[in-house]
Amino acid sequence: MFKQEYDVIVVGAGHAGSEAAAAAANMGSKTLLVTMNLQNIAQMSCNPAMGGIAKGQIVREIDALGGYSGIVTDNSALQFKMLNTSKGPAMWSPRAQSDRMRFAEAWRGMLEQTENLDFYQEMVTGLLIKKNKVVGVKTSLGLEIKSKSVILTNGTFLNGLIHIGEKQFGGGRAGEKASFGITEALQDYGFESGRMKTGTPPRVDGRSLDYSKMIVQPGDVEPSKFSYLESTMPLSKQLDCHMTYTSPLVHDLLKEGFERSPMFNGTINSTGPRYCPSIEDKINRFSEKDRHQIFVEPEGWSTVEVYVNGFSTSLPEDVQFKALSSVKGFERVKFFRPGYAIEYDYFPPTQLKNSLETKPISGLFFAGQINGTTGYEEAAAQGLMAGLNAHLKTKEKEPLVLKRDEAYIGVLIDDLITKGTDEPYRMFTSRAEYRTLLRQDNADLRLTPLSHALGLASKERLNKVENKKSETDSFVSFFRKTSVRPEEINPILVEKKSSEIKQSTKL
Repeated sequence: MFKQEYDVIVVGAGHAGSEAAAAAANMGSKTLLVTMNLQNIAQMSCNPAMGGIAKGQIVREIDALGGYSGIVTDNSALQFKMLNTSKGPAMWSPRAQSDRMRFAEAWRGMLEQTENLDFYQEMVTGLLIKKNKVVGVKTSLGLEIKSKSVILTNGTFLNGLIHIGEKQFGGGRAGEKASFGITEALQDYGFESGRMKTGTPPRVDGRSLDYSKMIVQPGDVEPSKFSYLESTMPLSKQLDCHMTYTSPLVHDLLKEGFERSPMFNGTINSTGPRYCPSIEDKINRFSEKDRHQIFVEPEGWSTVEVYVNGFSTSLPEDVQFKALSSVKGFERVKFFRPGYAIEYDYFPPTQLKNSLETKPISGLFFAGQINGTTGYEEAAAQGLMAGLNAHLKTKEKEPLVLKRDEAYIGVLIDDLITKGTDEPYRMFTSRAEYRTLLRQDNADLRLTPLSHALGLASKERLNKVENKKSETDSFVSFFRKTSVRPEEINPILVEKKSSEIKQSTKL
């Protein structure tokens, strides 16, 4: 069935797997993307949004390198905001609210239009390894598919276990089965593994909410976008989000379910994301606070489903419903599905080289939550770098390793491979000591020439960067050379309530 040998096989088609497959294929590698369900490519398993503080910079870096995430986000967004504009430009962070279904559809469409990329629906249960070098994968149906390199991007599916109150069942995501075999196979080759946890809030019927009791959260009046390419456009119309708060009553109702919570009764021992805690964790850790923010985010243009951001929980569904019904604006809420927690296997990333290739097995790469990270953007960035470096590996070329002063992606990977992580790793601007250099508006200047030289970023992208640099240099030259006289500039300075000048001075 698979008589040819692939250059790269990517296992898993989430954000990491999709970027990995696109990068490897666009660089010329014959690539196979294997996933358990082709209908679920690039799902937004948690919140329907891309970007945010530090994360938005990563999406722009992915775009500058020639990845797809920025383009897909622009083509499926329903709201755009530039965060932190009250601070300096280095802190400005783009964020887009996405249409969940359009996002996945746009991703699949772009992948299907990518040359050198094949697809196959199956569960990969093992690896083919000879003399500490990967030579392919094994599937649950017994197929052996040969390749020069393999990228594992399994997300939360490795021995995934879902918790809702005292109920437990296997799964990698709600409604999807877990993946088995890979963890055990890797352990046999000496890999160390661990368990992590993440969670997601209930999804509710937007028609049952009273938005008049909430605070409107509109998008920017003049929205921007993620991609540097002109093939995408800023939004001409946007959907509002809303904000409300929990209350002491809500907290008391949630506490009634603590003894049935897997977080507190010992059922879950895995570490969850510190900076995205469940609602029960928040009211337990921050008991002095009498309220917490809840952001009400639409799931799409053509659905009434709503994401309740800030209410992630694994409490029993009756407790979830009773507590959420006491939130202002949610008095008549109707659930589409309850929130849940999920435990899954990961592999401490200190077992990786800075190319994301594993140290024990040559040609085997890890990307995404398998490395202990959390977040679509972090996963996508790792996927792109793993795909790019897997291609370079098959061509016996040196890998691309981004330094900490070159990109947030460089900070991310360096932190993972040198420090490791025992909790889900999330990017922040504070992690980047060179953050004043790593602005969201200069990712193209920093990274596109590097990527183009390796064969990923297009000539179109490089031309845009060269034009931008030329125009920037001409502006700088103009201001350095041009002087203004007091009579020319003082009226403007007075109007701006600034000090006047007494002699001609350079701009």
